[in-house]
This record gives sequence, structure tokens and C-alpha cells, in this order.
Amino acid sequence: MRTLGGRYQLVHRIGLGGMSEVWRGHDRVLDRPVAVKIMAAAVEGTLGETGVELIRSEARSAARLAHPNVANVHDFGTSPAPGRRDVPYIVMELVEGQTLSRHLAEGRLDWRIGVRICAEVAAALAAAHAEQVVHRDIKPANVMLTPSGAKVLDFGIAAAVGAPEPNPDGPVMGTPAYVAPERFDGGPATPATDMFALGSLLYHCLAGRVPWTTRSHTELIHAQRYWDPEPLPPLPGLPPEVLDLCFRCLRRDPGERPTALVAALLLAEAVDARVYVPMMEVNPVLPAWDRRAAEEPTYAGKGAGSGARHHDERTAGPSQKPPRHAAE
Repeated sequence: MRTLGGRYQLVHRIGLGGMSEVWRGHDRVLDRPVAVKIMAAAVEGTLGETGVELIRSEARSAARLAHPNVANVHDFGTSPAPGRRDVPYIVMELVEGQTLSRHLAEGRLDWRIGVRICAEVAAALAAAHAEQVVHRDIKPANVMLTPSGAKVLDFGIAAAVGAPEPNPDGPVMGTPAYVAPERFDGGPATPATDMFALGSLLYHCLAGRVPWTTRSHTELIHAQRYWDPEPLPPLPGLPPEVLDLCFRCLRRDPGERPTALVAALLLAEAVDARVYVPMMEVNPVLPAWDRRAAEEPTYAGKGAGSGARHHDERTAGPSQKPPRHAAE
């Protein structure tokens, strides 16, 4: 059984795409199942040595995300392979469930289910955008449906907001039906490009098909630039604000698309769901007790004996407990 980095055993392959292959693995150190994404040889040949640093940087960006609707990134590494330079891999949370694409293959979803799923995907994007990270490849295959809700996969190949493509002359990253039209003109990935993909995803859930029906990728790119999306079928009970949001996400002008935060809150309200979105404080003030605690030397710096006595003094009685904050 192949092992990467002396730690991650590859159990069996669970996915294969043009950019990478995904394996179910086992973390021997923490004794837990993981997903391991290994970059494909074709991508390695295109990006070269800079590709390793690119993927490492993107993995670091994705690892900052901690959200219930995001599959977490655990680790990054490189491993030698026969006939290849060191191959980069990303270790992620193994998410059990079925992809949204598998469900959509059987037809469109009940609009309430589709709106709830997209509300959770929007919440994941809001958390990512707050960290200046864009996904670049939102599509049904990258949304896993689990008993605890939707999980967005593949943040391990995300990018920083506004980052240029590593290979400007190569193909645009992403699935054409979900790629914003400005990306085909060489524009960088931005939160607005993720929102176009979210609009396509929501449309697909509601209609059972993508917004433009074409015979080729060339026709699709032309349609996205010059044609309006096809009308949705009648959906009794669908709130008009959901319909409006869907088509605003699909606007040709990126500046006219809503933010992920707005989309998450609106979609969640439409189906009475709860989502977790970032609420950023403006010039947050650190409480006085937290400031004092942060400035004190650590126990390790004071020596084991004195550190233990110091801890006993601080926790000797109830009067020594720090004050509770109002948010607790």
C-alpha cells in the first residue's frame, strides 16, 4: 500500500479528473480517514516547478477556512513518483455522502431542497471571500450532500482574490457551464466569478439543467456573453426574491452580481434555514482581561515548578475566575 510523506496511506482511488486524482487515505499519525488529492502529471508538466509553490500557497489559503459547509484542508506535501519530479498532494477532510451532481442526474430537485443547498454553498463562499479566497470551480460535483448539510469540496485548489492564472495561455480552470464569461477574457478569479457559478448551480437545482443549452463549449461562451438565460419552468411557491437572486448572479457585469453574504441570508430566509456567515467587526477592541492574559509570559517560559504554582494561584477559588463576556 503506497504511503505519502511517511504518513498517509492510499487505500483506494475515489475520483479522477483532468487536474488530479483523489484517494481515500488513512492518516497513520492521527488514525483517521482522509481524502488525498494528487496533482495529475499533465498539470504538473504544464505548471512545472512553479506549480508546486502555487498549489502550496493555495492550500495554505484554503486551510484558513473553518466552516461547517467547507471540507477542511489538513496538510500539504510532495512525494516522489516513478518518472516524475516530486508530486504535490493535498490532504483534506474525507466527506461521506453523495455529490449534488449524482442527485441532479435523476432530475431537478424540489425547489426547497435546492434553495437550502445553495444557501449553505453561499455561506461557505461568504466565509471564503471574507478570507480573500475564491473557489474557482463551484459545480454540482464539488458539493457533497451529507446528513449534516452540504459540504463544498476542492477548496484545496482555490486561489487568492484577484490572483492571475498560473498559465495565462492555457485553458480556463473550471467547468464551462459554471465559469463566468469574464474569465474567458483573461480576467482573474474574484468573488463575483464564484457568484456566477452559484447562480448556475441554483438554476440547475431549480430547472434540472444549466441556464444555457448549447451544443459546444464555443456556443456556450457565446451564449453567456450575448443571450439571456433560458426561463425557468413554473415552480409553485418559489419566492420571487429567489428567482431574482438567481438571475442577478448570472448577470454579465460582475459588479451587478450580489455578494455571497447577501445570497446566503436571502436563500436561507426563503426556506427558514440557518446558515453560518462571517460577521466581521469594525476595529474590534480586545477586552482588558484578554489583553492582560495575552501579555503574560507562558508557563513554559517560567519553568515547570513555578508555572504549576502560578496556575494553582490563579485557579484557587471561584473569585479568581476571569469575568464572563456577554456573548457567552
